[in-house]
Order: sequence, then structure tokens, then C-alpha cells
Amino acid sequence: MLRSTALLATLLTISAAPAAAPADTATLEALRAADLRLGAIGYRLATANAALCSDVAPVPGIVVHAIDQYAESEQPAARTAFGFATGVAVEGVVPGSPAALAGLHADDAIVSVNGQPVPVADGAGHVRTRDAMVALIDAQPVDRPLTMVVRRAGSDRSVVIAPSPGCRTLFELRVGTTMDAVADGRLVQISSAFLDKLADPQLAVVVGHELSHNILRHHARLDAARVSRGLLGELGRNGRLHRATEDDADRLGVHLLRNAGWDPQEAVRFWRGPGARIDGGIFHSRTHSSASKRAQLIAAELAALPKGAPIPYRPPVLSTRDQPLQ
Repeated sequence: MLRSTALLATLLTISAAPAAAPADTATLEALRAADLRLGAIGYRLATANAALCSDVAPVPGIVVHAIDQYAESEQPAARTAFGFATGVAVEGVVPGSPAALAGLHADDAIVSVNGQPVPVADGAGHVRTRDAMVALIDAQPVDRPLTMVVRRAGSDRSVVIAPSPGCRTLFELRVGTTMDAVADGRLVQISSAFLDKLADPQLAVVVGHELSHNILRHHARLDAARVSRGLLGELGRNGRLHRATEDDADRLGVHLLRNAGWDPQEAVRFWRGPGARIDGGIFHSRTHSSASKRAQLIAAELAALPKGAPIPYRPPVLSTRDQPLQ
């Protein structure tokens, strides 16, 4: 995701920095706060539901970024705000996570992971280096500690992070005013507009729904069924199969919330409240059921939950992920 002043300025409505801070620093700190807020929700959902995921990776509880995610004109300010003694750094650390307990700090520049050097930044305005860094962490064993060498205040130190398996998904903030969210099997991308309008439990409903798409392999299964996207995706068989995947993501998403310690009834309240009032994006496409029907479906899913169901609970809908869409 390219960082630029025009895009970052919108984040000042999400998380305002102290009034005395320079404008550039305030904008970048607002970005950090927004990224970490989404990252913390994603961390909680991904780790609590690791047992439900067929594809797991180390999830230590950090948000990483690379200097070349930022436009060339923004890089001096980014270096001032975030350090970047190497091309990749820790943007934020989820409180209470294994990374936090190991002593990792925001703005630690990352030198290596389990002895493997971090990717080298190569320009400006792209996410290749960030994505390569995420792939490096994802490739490490989930049942062994993660050793990071980080550079802090000019000195290198080794930080050993306890194993923390979770669902393999990158949670990414997309700066914009449109209320939209997508999942492509690898990525969950959430519009920054959600963060301005929703409290964390409500935001977790949206993130959990998108993570459910990845767990249920919906992107790959829609491709295998040759389902069209775009305008044609709302019509006929395309629309029917899209709606089926959306309903299944709602069914699984409520269990992801419960497994992660949120009140699952929050999803019912969301679709009877803010989810029904938000215009545009994922909420008014014919590829999705209406807000009222979504609330009814989720309420029925919760009503069918066995008494005393364990946590984590593996709901029946999980068995569909290897089945072709019909």
C-alpha cells in the first residue's frame, strides 16, 4: 500500500496525535495507531482460531512496514518518525502478545529472522519489500521460537519470541472513505473508514467475516467454479454462489468472534444496527444478503450452538472448505 500525504491526511480523523506535534509526525502517528488497531484485532482472531485454519504461520503480534511503502517525498518524514535503520521496521507491537513479552519495541529496525536477513528496500511506492518480510516470517516453523535481530539506538540485539501459531493472513489497512472490505485468500484488507465509524467489537465483526472467507477458501473455490466478479458477479448463478459464500462467512465469523473472546451476539447487533445503516461497499451489493437476513442467519447459527460448546469450537460450516461450490 503506497503511503502518501494526500492519503495519510484522512487518518487524522481516526487517531489524532498531540496538537503540538508537527503535521507530518501527527499524520504518521495516526497511521501507526490505525494500523496497530487493525493489527491487534487481526492478531486476536488469527491466534484464537489457529485450530480452525488449514494454513498456519507464526503470528508474533507485530505490524511491520518497509520504507519503500512510502512515497519518495514522504520518506524523510517516515525515517524521522519510525527510524528505519534498515529497510524494514516494527511499526507497532500488540500489547500482551509474545512479541511484546519478548521486549520487541515499535521502531525496532529488523536485521534478520532466524538467521535470515530481511529483504532490501528497492525504491518507493510499492509493498514488495513489506510483503517479502511477511513471507519470511510466515515461512518459519510455527512450533519453535522466533529469533529476531533488531537494531535499536544504533545497537543490534537478539529477541527470542515464543511460538504463537495463527491463521496465515495479512491484515492490511486501505486508506479511503468507502466502506469496503475484501479477502483474497492471503490478505484481509479493511477500509480505514471503518475505524472511524466502528468500535473495536463491531470492527471485529467485519474483520472476522473477511478472515472467514480466507479460512473457507472462498476466493479459490469461486475461481474453480468460474464465478464472475464485478457487475456480472451479481447476476444469476454468479450472484447465487457469491451469496452462498457470504452467508457461510457470516456463519463462521460469529464462531471466530466467540473463540477470540468477543460476545458473538455482537454480530447480530451489528447487522441490526450500524451494518444496516452504512451505505455502499459490501453492505448493499446483490452478492450479499440484506442486513436483516444476515442478522437472522447469525442468530440462528448461535441458537444451534451446542450447550457448553468448547472454545475453540469447530462449527459444521468448516467442513465445506474443501467442497466445490455448486
